[in-house]
Amino acid sequence: MKIAIAGYGVEGKASFNYWNTPEHELTIVDEREIVDDLPEGVATILGEGAFSKLDGFDLVVRTASLDPAKITTNGKIWSATNEFFEKCPAPIIGVTGTKGKGTTASLIASMLEASGKTVWLIGNIGKASLEILSAVQSDDVVVYELSSFQLWDIERSPQVALVLLIEPDHLNIHADFNDYVGAKTNIRLFQQDGDICVYHPTNEYSRQIARSADKGRILRYAIADDGGVYVKEGAFYQAEHKICSVEALQLIGQHNVENACAAISAVKFYDVTDSAIEKGLREFKGLPHRIEFVRELSGVKYYNDSFSSAPSATIAAMKSFTEPEIIIIGGIDKGADFTELMGALGYQPNVKTIICMGDIRHKLADLMRQTSSQLQVVVTEERTLQPIVKLAQSLAVFGDVVLLSPACASFDMFKDFYDRGDQFRNIVNQL
Repeated sequence: MKIAIAGYGVEGKASFNYWNTPEHELTIVDEREIVDDLPEGVATILGEGAFSKLDGFDLVVRTASLDPAKITTNGKIWSATNEFFEKCPAPIIGVTGTKGKGTTASLIASMLEASGKTVWLIGNIGKASLEILSAVQSDDVVVYELSSFQLWDIERSPQVALVLLIEPDHLNIHADFNDYVGAKTNIRLFQQDGDICVYHPTNEYSRQIARSADKGRILRYAIADDGGVYVKEGAFYQAEHKICSVEALQLIGQHNVENACAAISAVKFYDVTDSAIEKGLREFKGLPHRIEFVRELSGVKYYNDSFSSAPSATIAAMKSFTEPEIIIIGGIDKGADFTELMGALGYQPNVKTIICMGDIRHKLADLMRQTSSQLQVVVTEERTLQPIVKLAQSLAVFGDVVLLSPACASFDMFKDFYDRGDQFRNIVNQL
């Protein structure tokens, strides 16, 4: 079969390795003129317009962030996610949402592992799906963190689908918000009788996705009405059954309590005991770059929340603290609406200082000054993080929290949010 590997990043390399067998003729396709680590002797189509030149291929395997609409071919457009769903012998729990996917998927995996199951955590948070496909057994469980990019053209849905809060994101890549929600809808659209969709209790877009298909059962989490897991009197409950104390959860923030409700609701369909749920909650200490505690210095606590590249995530991080906060915010605007963030700042009296950085710094500062006359807003022209952290340190006093939670993409000053968070952590540890 003649196959084009469209996009040669991390996922593209995994796809190349998977399909690189004697019966296939592979061509690597990328719009970049120069691509690192190209295999010797493999055909390539490189440069601007490369994805519009793919007639004659039987299969075009797109990388996740490549819009299928940008591919011109008379063959079949496919993806690593589609391949995995078609070939995986084990049940799949799929998790999507704007934020919280990685944490919720990790909580699910931790609780399933505590119950003795063999679990494969894949997606952006875990290993590449095609790298582990051959090792998956039918009695294992796969937990798949699914972004809108992975769901764009998926042809099957997981047996258990979790739909967390949906808000505008990635509008610099999706055609519009409807396209973003439409991609997310595929996590539910192809479910069958006996499948389950657990969705956010109040978000209209999550509800829309849950109701997009008429097969399977739908229920809300974090609310008592539907049989999902919720919180009562400081404990996780399902109906009137007490599962364990909320104190078992090692993550801060009300949003993580809700993520735990979603995760527990999912594992309850796998007959996981209450003791395994409690153990799994206790053993998961959180993911890097998600309200990650770095250190305490001179009575000031520093937290790395670089993963928060959307306003809603920064709101959740901000609300996780009662101590006075100095928040470092800014980067590249992805087309997000900052109205809700501005409103939250107006009602969050413990936020005392905002440091605005990056390309969007002046726009954010203007919005914040219009929101609250009490809020100290500092605009920095620095293009590296060390002087920005030093500035935050100079403004902090005993008992304060310094929080990096940018609400924006990172690509103006950093390689990605990992780079941004790693730099912050390293700088803070060297203060």
